[in-house]
Amino acid sequence: MSSTALTSRTHTGGLVALPSVYRPQADTHLLAEALAREELGPRTSVLEIGTGTGALALHAARRGATVTAVDVSWLAVASARLNALIHRLPLRVLHGDFRARTVGRRFDLIVANPPYVPAPGVTVPSRGPQRAWDAGPDGRLVIDRICATASTLLRPGGALLMVHSGMCGAEETLERLAGAGLYAQVTAKASVPWGPVLRSRRIWLERRGLASEAEEWEELVVIRARNF
Repeated sequence: MSSTALTSRTHTGGLVALPSVYRPQADTHLLAEALAREELGPRTSVLEIGTGTGALALHAARRGATVTAVDVSWLAVASARLNALIHRLPLRVLHGDFRARTVGRRFDLIVANPPYVPAPGVTVPSRGPQRAWDAGPDGRLVIDRICATASTLLRPGGALLMVHSGMCGAEETLERLAGAGLYAQVTAKASVPWGPVLRSRRIWLERRGLASEAEEWEELVVIRARNF
């Protein structure tokens, strides 16, 4: 394991997660490794969309950035605020939709680990732990909103870092970001075993053509998009 990976895993561990709040997992660690490669400092303004425990927001704050974290879950907001207090790091945590809570603001870096698991529902859940991962029939309900609004939230030269499953279509994400005027590319990949959520939906995923019968590994991708 690289030193970057070790550092990233240390920075996403030891955090309080209240019930139903998404705990740092493989996607969090992969995004933390990408975040570790970004230049951050006191003049860097960072937005984290869907902060959960605040793991990635605290990673950026620890490196001196000014960080705003947003989540639609009050329990996630409480978890992130509590973790900021425990680790004695400055962190502004807001409750609500990321677009509504950032009106008129622009950032140097946006970090996002949005819900991306394909689910039978046509809307994102309004409560429960599945709120952290279910994102409609193709898993793109939140991803597409981020793609559509990232350019208006980034300062010139700013960048978006977003992780999601390859099942959602990395090429579509790249095309949508390019259509919004950003230069986007996949900068990291990782394969992880299917978790219990995907296993419970195997038949449905196969019927939709999102998975093959023998598939047991999920590809995660980190996409970096720069605003020029």
